[in-house]
Amino acid sequence: MFPLIRGWTDVQRSPQANLRLGLVLSFVAGATNAGGFLAVGRYTSHMTGIVSSIADDLVLGQLGLALAGITCLMAFVLGAMCTAIMVNWGLRQHLRSSYSLPLMLESFALLVFGLFGAAINAHSPIFMPITVVLLCFIMGLQNAVITKISKAEIRTTHITGLVTDIGIELGKMVYFNRLHSTSPVRANQDRLRVQGYLVVGFIAGGLIGAWGFNHLGYVTTIPLAGLLWLLGLRPLLDDWHQHGA
Repeated sequence: MFPLIRGWTDVQRSPQANLRLGLVLSFVAGATNAGGFLAVGRYTSHMTGIVSSIADDLVLGQLGLALAGITCLMAFVLGAMCTAIMVNWGLRQHLRSSYSLPLMLESFALLVFGLFGAAINAHSPIFMPITVVLLCFIMGLQNAVITKISKAEIRTTHITGLVTDIGIELGKMVYFNRLHSTSPVRANQDRLRVQGYLVVGFIAGGLIGAWGFNHLGYVTTIPLAGLLWLLGLRPLLDDWHQHGA
């Protein structure tokens, strides 16, 4: 298994490695977002809706709901901050696992989310808000990872931008160029293919996550956490052997 995924989270990057990692993270984000909705009744991967709900709640005088939305927004930002801190620290230490560190933290956070499942059912008023905040933190953490790795070319926790890019490239594809045009409009086939793969990965993850949470419950988080752990383990072992020797 290790030779198959070697280099997916290493600091030495390639467009192919970025795409493979982006596909996996899109799948995980889709599964977590869809499954999380069945668990807590809220989508937590996109901040656009949360910020809009904050504005609505403030206008309607629902200050408690507005405060909850602000807390979710701050959790997402905190997750992205944690990724930036861990990745930059790792790069300064010349660690091959610089990009693995936030993925390992995300794996742990997903397991915590799964453990909260029984507590949510027993003490919903207490643990439900904590779980929503935790999911927002996870989404911010993950989105920042692939953003830094791909230099902002790939996002995985929401597909609004991906679908927009697909529409742009499809518009270029069907654009009628005049004969002998000096600057013809051409679609970027590689970009279109990458965005399409990421959207499919998110949808597939959403289907699996929704089915899993609907039929299996919170145990669905275990294979998702294990997948992230597996992706990040090889660079960590390489650093362990190098610095521990």
